[in-house]
Parts: sequence; structure tokens; C-alpha cells
Amino acid sequence: MENETSRILDQLKPIYKNAKYLQAHDYCIIPVNPNADEILGERSYPTLLSIPDEIIIDVVQIFRKSEDVPPIVENAIAVGAESVWMQVDIMNEEAAEMAQRAGLQVVMDRCMRATHGDLKATGKIA
Repeated sequence: MENETSRILDQLKPIYKNAKYLQAHDYCIIPVNPNADEILGERSYPTLLSIPDEIIIDVVQIFRKSEDVPPIVENAIAVGAESVWMQVDIMNEEAAEMAQRAGLQVVMDRCMRATHGDLKATGKIA
């Protein structure tokens, strides 16, 4: 019962809601979670670096504390991501500068799901 309870609680987390929303809008998600083999029907990888090279990573969404961001950005750079997106209340200027120096686009303190919804509502994306 404890695992079932954990799964239900996880579905309430913003990371789960964002992933489900993006999937529903035909985006390919690549979950990274060392404690899960599968999330929303997609294979989960323990780290960014463990994702096979043939999988192209456009955006790395970050749902971690601000102080945990720099090593995630280092890994995003290492895997050739185009962007890093730090969700609401997540900001790390050092990591943002590191990403920008490496040529990545950076978004901080914004919800991807809300931003996508706003862009759809204004007709800026289909």
C-alpha cells in the first residue's frame, strides 16, 4: 500500500502534472529519476548522462532546489541540450551564466505548462 500511496502523491506534484500536460500536447518526455523505471509510460533514466546519445534532448526541465541546479546544468551541457528551464521559484544565476556561456537558452522561475498554455491562448503556437 505504501508504494501505491507514493504513486498517488507523486501525481499531485508539479513535475508530474507538467510531464502529463506536455505528453498530452504531443511532446516527447524523457523522465530522469533514479527511483523509477517508468513514468507516464516512458522509460525513466537515473541521470541525464545515462540517456543514450541517439536521443536528442532539447530542453532540460529542472524541478530541484536552486542550490542543486549547477550540476544539472553541467550535465545538460554535456548531453548537448539546447535549453534549461528552471521551474517556478527555482533560480540560480551561476548556473544560468554557465548555461549561457555554453550556448544554451535559459529560463528561470517560470512554469513551462503555464507558459505553453499562455502561448496557445494567444495563438503564438499551435
